[in-house]
Amino acid sequence: MGHVVVTGAAGFIGSSVVRLLLERGREVLAVIEPGGSSKNLDGMNVERVTADVTDFEKLAKVMSGADALYHLAAIYRLWLPDPNLIYKVNLDGTTTVLLAAQKAGVKRIVYTSSIAAVGLHEDGSAADETTQFNLWDDANHYIVTKYLSERIAKSFADAGLPVVIVNPAFPFGERDVAPTPTGQIVVGLLTGKVPGYGPGGFNAVDVETVALGHVLAEEKGRVGERYILGDHNVTHEEFFRLVCDVGGVKFPDRLIPGPVTWAMGWAMEAYADKVSHQAPLTTYRTMRYGSRLAFFDPGKARRELGLPSTPLRATVQKAVRWFRDNGYTK
Repeated sequence: MGHVVVTGAAGFIGSSVVRLLLERGREVLAVIEPGGSSKNLDGMNVERVTADVTDFEKLAKVMSGADALYHLAAIYRLWLPDPNLIYKVNLDGTTTVLLAAQKAGVKRIVYTSSIAAVGLHEDGSAADETTQFNLWDDANHYIVTKYLSERIAKSFADAGLPVVIVNPAFPFGERDVAPTPTGQIVVGLLTGKVPGYGPGGFNAVDVETVALGHVLAEEKGRVGERYILGDHNVTHEEFFRLVCDVGGVKFPDRLIPGPVTWAMGWAMEAYADKVSHQAPLTTYRTMRYGSRLAFFDPGKARRELGLPSTPLRATVQKAVRWFRDNGYTK
């Protein structure tokens, strides 16, 4: 059996995928971005290769003889001083990686999209894989690039490349080194930096469940299909209360109206753009999206892949413990 190539291997989800593949006896080649940290892979028996996701020749060489490719490499940030970078990595990178896989003759490809590429229902009911994208007014650069890059992956699948698409919801758990925007919510609550909660909600899922969903997609997923890797639909208030209860900290018992959160996001983004040139806590479009009920139905992944459910409290307990043990809440 040939090796498995994982791009974005040192990331929050990527390192969990690598860990699970190794547990299943697979030989993994981890692709690391130039200058990126590979701390999440420490202690793992995995070959590491540094490569830019737009370097076609190097990627084709890395994938030569590979049985499978997991393409997770993407920029997941709410703001960048130069947004062109997120388009280069998330769009050009996806095209280059899939072209390299095509040249190398990779037999099975799992492409990591996001629930950000799936539309939402106005009434707040759970969206599924058939819900059309309808978020142009609320979409930040990350959401736009995930939608467009998934369309690229789907076009490759339609042309015959064996691509299965997975759409992770909001992941939480251990080893969120960055931390990601989802992890920052937990850290902010534990450190008392969150002034209140806004309207809306989201779908929370354990990062290990997401990793398993990736492997199950390789094993059982249908080419060209998308699978939502999600679990619990919760309001912001419900999730914030749970994190504070688990962490033993005071719940910020203040409902901030949606338009107020939008104004806060606009002000923070404007300050970052024009003054600090440092990432703001949030942005205008992020707050617009966040004030909606971003609920999703993972039923298809459960039926076709066997995706399990993990108790949300158990996931939050792991996240809280890990952030505290690793000095993020000091």
